[in-house]
Amino acid sequence: MQLCENRTVIITGAGGGLGRAYALALAAAGANVVVNDIRLEAAQAVVADILASGGKALVNAGDICSLEGARAIVAAALTAFGEVHAVVNNAGILRDRMFVSLSEEDWDAVMRVHLKGHFCLARVLAERWRNLAKDGIAIDARIINTTSGAGLQGSIGQSNYASAKGGVAALTLVQAAELRRYGVTANALAPAARTSMTEQGMPDLVKKPDSGFDHYDPANVAPLVVWLASSASRGVSGQVFEIEGDRVSVCDGWRSGPEARAGGVAFTAQTIGPVIAGLIGEAVPAKPVWGS
Repeated sequence: MQLCENRTVIITGAGGGLGRAYALALAAAGANVVVNDIRLEAAQAVVADILASGGKALVNAGDICSLEGARAIVAAALTAFGEVHAVVNNAGILRDRMFVSLSEEDWDAVMRVHLKGHFCLARVLAERWRNLAKDGIAIDARIINTTSGAGLQGSIGQSNYASAKGGVAALTLVQAAELRRYGVTANALAPAARTSMTEQGMPDLVKKPDSGFDHYDPANVAPLVVWLASSASRGVSGQVFEIEGDRVSVCDGWRSGPEARAGGVAFTAQTIGPVIAGLIGEAVPAKPVWGS
């Protein structure tokens, strides 16, 4: 039996880059794949590749940034395949500017696609899965989100993107905690691969080599997504994974560090400064902001 046999997975931004790699790998693992992308021709091409290889796929160009659009996407998946078992929130855009040059439109556009785009489909599916669970139906469902190194440690010139991706990481933790009781897991990836966004932001780094291992091939990330979408990952939730090339790691996340107490009284503005300096000296330094 294939790892994702008879499991239906919706993938956003699946017309190219990482989303395309996920769609092809999931279809090869037996999944029914809903290929969602606003670039309809790109999504159709991915579906054609899947069908030509004997897989099962549905093209979809629905809006992931509204609940109405999300409901329509889920309805199409249910009509075609009967149930939805996982969503891979992958779609994204960039509007890079230094913070003092960032427009309201640039901020809102990135928040809408990355953060609200992660909310809508997951919200619609979570409600469905909760209702099914309350009806006594066993649920084994997955939310797979996409954060970024920019969201985990910041990135110069990407305050909007970094804020949205940091929000995705926090959203994942809450989803995992709230939805566990219904048989739903939530995890996030911080992938590094050759995509339209990384080719725009760091073309020399992600360029395909003339020979040897292609470190930034999106296909290198896909096995983790396939495994997370499968029943085999049932016990894993609330995790953020960094993955690229031949490397995968699990992120430690925010946790309390060194602390100090004032001994039953409040600190004063005069006494707290030296205390903070001492705590910072004891703390493990954060990873530097990208580009700094």
